[in-house]
Amino acid sequence: MQSDIEIAQHATLRPIVELARERLGIPEDQIEPYGRYKAKISLAYLGSLADRPDGKLILMSGISPTPAGEGKTTTTVGLVDALNRIGKDAIVCLREPSLGPVFGMKGGAAGGGYAQVVPMEDINLHFTGDFNAIALAHNLLAALIDNYIHHGNELRIDLRRITWGRVMDMNDRALRDITVGLGGPANGFPRQDGFDIVVASEVMAILCLAKDLPDLKARLGRIVIGLSRDLKPITAAQMQAHGAMTALLRDAIKPNLVQTLENNPAIIHGGPFANIAHGCNSVIATRAALKLADYVVTEAGFGADLGAEKFIDIKCRQSGLKPDVLVLVATVRALKFHGGAELKALSSEDLPRLEAGIANLERHVNNVRNHYGLPCVVALNHFAHDTEAEVALLKRKLAHHAVPLVVSRHWAEGGRGAEALAREVLRVIETTPADMHFVYEDGDTLWQKAEAVATKIYGASGISADTKVRAQLQGLQDQGYGRYPVCIAKTQYSFSTDPQVRGAPSGHVLNIREVRLAAGAEFVVLMCGDILTMPGLPRVPSSAAIDVDDQGRIVGLF
Repeated sequence: MQSDIEIAQHATLRPIVELARERLGIPEDQIEPYGRYKAKISLAYLGSLADRPDGKLILMSGISPTPAGEGKTTTTVGLVDALNRIGKDAIVCLREPSLGPVFGMKGGAAGGGYAQVVPMEDINLHFTGDFNAIALAHNLLAALIDNYIHHGNELRIDLRRITWGRVMDMNDRALRDITVGLGGPANGFPRQDGFDIVVASEVMAILCLAKDLPDLKARLGRIVIGLSRDLKPITAAQMQAHGAMTALLRDAIKPNLVQTLENNPAIIHGGPFANIAHGCNSVIATRAALKLADYVVTEAGFGADLGAEKFIDIKCRQSGLKPDVLVLVATVRALKFHGGAELKALSSEDLPRLEAGIANLERHVNNVRNHYGLPCVVALNHFAHDTEAEVALLKRKLAHHAVPLVVSRHWAEGGRGAEALAREVLRVIETTPADMHFVYEDGDTLWQKAEAVATKIYGASGISADTKVRAQLQGLQDQGYGRYPVCIAKTQYSFSTDPQVRGAPSGHVLNIREVRLAAGAEFVVLMCGDILTMPGLPRVPSSAAIDVDDQGRIVGLF
C-alpha cells in the first residue's frame, strides 16, 4: 500500500496557470506563480468579481477528535472531487498546515489517500511563505516594543503588563516562558517574555478575518500590546508599527491556488489555531471561492463544538458568510473510542462501545441543527475494518434523528468513492433551507456569551472564574470590548475541559482561568483548562521519519 506522500508524488499535476485559466477563467496576468504548481491570486482581480453571485457554501466539521482519526480534511477534498465528477463546479477551501504539527505529532495535513491537495510536500513545508511573513510581522512588533522602551518609553509602557510575546512556527516547549534583555544596559531592560506557535498569533487571526488590504492594516493598528503605567491600552498604531507590518504581509494576504489529485481547484490560505483563534481559512479565500465556483467546500477546525461554533460566531458574524449545509465527519473507530474502547482494540467489532460512543455524534448533530440552524449530513469516513453490523447500528441510531448518513470511501477511491455523499449533500441543499443563527447575541455581555456556548454547545451546567478573571472581563466590558464575540480555548478532545472525558458529558462547569484581548481580530479569548499556545514535541516526533532520498525527494511526510 502506498503512503500518502507516495500517492501524491505519483500524481499528474496540471500547470497552475493553465488550471486557473481553463477552470476558473482567471487571466494569466492575474496569477502570480510560485513555480509550476502553486500560485497566488491577485486581489485586484478578486475585487473585480464583486458583482458575481455567490455559490453555495458547504461547511465540513466533525465529531470530537480522537487518536483514531476522523479524516475531516480528507473528506473535504473527497467531496469536492466527487462534486466535480458528477458535473458540478466546485472548489475546496482549506487552511495551510503549520510546521509544528507536521514535525510533531500529526505529520502532513493536506488530506490523505486518494483525496489530497497537491503538491503535498510544498503545501506542508513552507508553501508560499505566508506563515513566515506572519511570524516576521508579529516579531517586528515585538522587537519594536523593546526598542521603544530602550529609547525612552514615552508612552510609559508597563514592563509588567506587556501581553505581546514572540512566535515561531515550530513546537518548542523550552520557549514558552523566557527572560529577554539580559546582558546589561546595551541589551535593553530585562523582562519576562515567551513564544507562541505562529498559528496562535493574533496576526494570523487578523489576516484570516480581514476583508482587504486596508482592513488588514486597520486591524493591525488596533492590536493591544499591553498597558501603560496608568493602565491604558497601548496599540500597535501608537507604536507606528502597523504600516511596516502590513508591508510584510502584502503578498501573504493573497490567497493561494493549488489543485487536488484529480486536478480540481483548491484555495489554501491562512491557518489560525482552532483553540486560541477561530480555526478556519481566510475570509478573502472563502469569498474568492464563492465567486469562482457554484459550490465551495470549506472546513472548520477540530469538532463542531469548537471549530464550527467559532466559524459561525466569529467568522460568519464578522464577514456575513452563511453556510448552506454542514457535513459532520465521523468514523466507526472514533465513535467506539468515545464509547470507551481502547485504541488498540478499535479494529475489532464492538457494538456496545459503538452505541455508547454515538452519544458524541448525537450531541454534535443537535448543536448543528438546533443551535446553529444548519441542515446536517453525516459522512461516515469508511475504514477497512468497519463491519456491516456496526454501520447498520449507526444508521439505525441516526434514523431516529432523521439525519442522513452516507458511507464514503474517498480515501481509497478518491472522488468516485464520495459520489453518494455529494448527491446527498446536493439534495439537502435543495430541499432543506438553512436558517443559520448565532449561539449568542451581539449585545450579550462577555460572561453571558461564554455561558451560552458552555451550556448550549458543551452541555455544561454553567461557567466559573476567580475574582481576577471576573474583574478582567468586566474591565473589557467597560472599555467597549464587550461587543466582541468570545473565542473559547479549551481541549478539542472533549465537550468538557478534561481531555480524558469522552462521549457527551453533561453537568460539568467550564472554568475560565485566563482572558486575552485580540482587539485587531475583534474577539476575546477565554482560556479554559490546560491549553498551550506553544506545543511541545512528543517522545518520537514525526520529524524522525522525514528525510530526503538521494534523488532529492522528500520521504516519510505522512
